[in-house]
Amino acid sequence: MSNITEIRPNIFYVGVNDRTKHLFEGLWPLPLGVSYNSYIIKDEKIALIDTVDFCYTELYLSKIRAILGNHPIDYLIVNHMEPDHSASIRAIREYYPQVKIVGNSKTIGMIEGFYGICDNFCEIKDGDTLSLGNKNLKFYMTPMVHWPETMMTYCVEDKTLFSGDAFGCFGTIDGGIIDTEMNTERYWNEMYRYYSNIVGKYGNPVQTALKKLRGIDIGMICTTHGPVWQKEIDKVISIYDRLSRYEGENGVVIVYGSMYGNTERMAEIIAHELALKGIKNIILHNVSKSDMSYILSDVFKYKGLIIGSPTYTNELFPNIESFISKIETRDLKNRVFGYFGSYTWAGAAVKRLTAFADRMKWEVTGAPVEMKQGITPDKENECRALADAIAMKLNL
Repeated sequence: MSNITEIRPNIFYVGVNDRTKHLFEGLWPLPLGVSYNSYIIKDEKIALIDTVDFCYTELYLSKIRAILGNHPIDYLIVNHMEPDHSASIRAIREYYPQVKIVGNSKTIGMIEGFYGICDNFCEIKDGDTLSLGNKNLKFYMTPMVHWPETMMTYCVEDKTLFSGDAFGCFGTIDGGIIDTEMNTERYWNEMYRYYSNIVGKYGNPVQTALKKLRGIDIGMICTTHGPVWQKEIDKVISIYDRLSRYEGENGVVIVYGSMYGNTERMAEIIAHELALKGIKNIILHNVSKSDMSYILSDVFKYKGLIIGSPTYTNELFPNIESFISKIETRDLKNRVFGYFGSYTWAGAAVKRLTAFADRMKWEVTGAPVEMKQGITPDKENECRALADAIAMKLNL
């Protein structure tokens, strides 16, 4: 096959691209598609690292056979059991019945549960090593990045880290495999979106994993989604480090719902005042139009967050309710937070947003603004005062 890619001496990429699926996990849009990455290490023993989504199994097997011919696979290393990476395990066992499956105790339990495979396992623990001959693999347990069984595999001689979902991003690999072979600009926003949508809840486990990796000389990162990182390793790790510490950039995301434009008018006044106070990065998201995937990405990226909602049947606007539920699920921290709301005859939105801030244990910046019916000069001034307080806090 013409698309065999040797990314290191005797280390081959055998992943596939998915340009068909509309929603990742049935939730998150994939306008740039997604890759499912897998790798082969050829030595005295042959190791396959992770597999691919089941719908690409035949293509995947053809790539493996193009590299190995009739040679058997000795080890299948399973870093992560999410089915987009593990669903071809049963097919690998059928084609290579002698293959020994390498994973931790939680991995083995999941393989039995998902695929009914109950034998020929090699159970490993944190720090264990496996010799392939001239190449040696060392295993690092990284639980809850972002499933309980997740781990990473490090090829010592090649300084290559097979990182599972960590350091991954949305987007297919179009031509080149390694970042040195491509323009990586298209992937950075997709990395923010991937992290916030998929990994966002697990900041503490990500920090634990990063500390574990600090003493390792990493010359290449082979993730399960997106490019193989070589030139941009420092940038990739810094993005994951910053996001997992919930350390946003200077900027404000205004997330609002509006039925007839009155709450939106408040959002626009606040945004204009923020600009007058020197805030350059201002993002407005109407929850009835913006997909939640992109809202979450921006909220993780920027430090300031302002939420506005009309009262709807004595509750928050439903899409705002859905949004704050997703923020709570991700346990987002360290945000400069303000809020506003509107109502016609009985106000509830501001009260509900107050309760949300209490649950998040966020310090509220500025006085919340509650507007009855249409905008008035007094309410315009209150909106500007809220923006001023947020800007002052960000500019400290």
